[in-house]
Amino acid sequence: MKKLLIVMLSILVISQAAYAYDLNNIPMVFVKGGCFQMGDIFNEGLKEENPVHKVCVSNFSIGKYEVSQALWKEVMGDNPSEFKGDNNPVDNVSWDDVQGFIKKLNEKTGMTYRLPTEAQWEYACRGGGKNVRYSGTNIKEELSFYAWYSDNSVNGTHAIGQKRPNELGIYDMTGNVWEWVMDVYNQNAYAVHRGNNPVYEAAGIYRVNRGGSWYDEPQAVSCSFRDLGTQGDRVSNVGFRIVSTPERVPANHWEMKGLLEK
Repeated sequence: MKKLLIVMLSILVISQAAYAYDLNNIPMVFVKGGCFQMGDIFNEGLKEENPVHKVCVSNFSIGKYEVSQALWKEVMGDNPSEFKGDNNPVDNVSWDDVQGFIKKLNEKTGMTYRLPTEAQWEYACRGGGKNVRYSGTNIKEELSFYAWYSDNSVNGTHAIGQKRPNELGIYDMTGNVWEWVMDVYNQNAYAVHRGNNPVYEAAGIYRVNRGGSWYDEPQAVSCSFRDLGTQGDRVSNVGFRIVSTPERVPANHWEMKGLLEK
């Protein structure tokens, strides 16, 4: 009995150690800034994806993966997700919950992480502003290689980083979970976007989320599609990823792709 107890305690210790997450080595991808046509460039989307307009973004770094449940637990000490799995993206978190996570993460790391703006998110989704529908491909028939969505998800999230990355080495920007961004939602936000580093911050009760999820059809997982939720909404197909400006991210956080072009 004593030996059995020792074995069980050893398994528990190993299991708990496996869940530990190194907050000083969150995988980030450096994205060299540039200009692109933001919005419904294929003329296939909805009103809120228009007008198509030229936007320029400065250099930034973005999470290589959606924030996982392991990372959330390391920072917050709990796991609100409906679809449990340490390597799955955290889900069922509101925009307000995410602000609490980011505040604690910054306190623990001394960094300045935040949510991406819509413009940063779409630029990264398109592999640096390329004219593509989805993150990693322009071809609907190839979507299943890059995304978990309604056709292949079996009604739930999947471990991050299992599909192919896009041109910048970023995973799951199309599908798996919707991703909260910084902007307040307004159907006509694009009509008033400034040209450089736009973010819509006027008064409003909704925030934007992007990228589609395991639940959604191909149109909704495109790089230009916009969705919304109130700041307190918690849904089992919504999560997030983080960004930081390059000068605040240690060099060992960066993926080297594009770094030499800085």
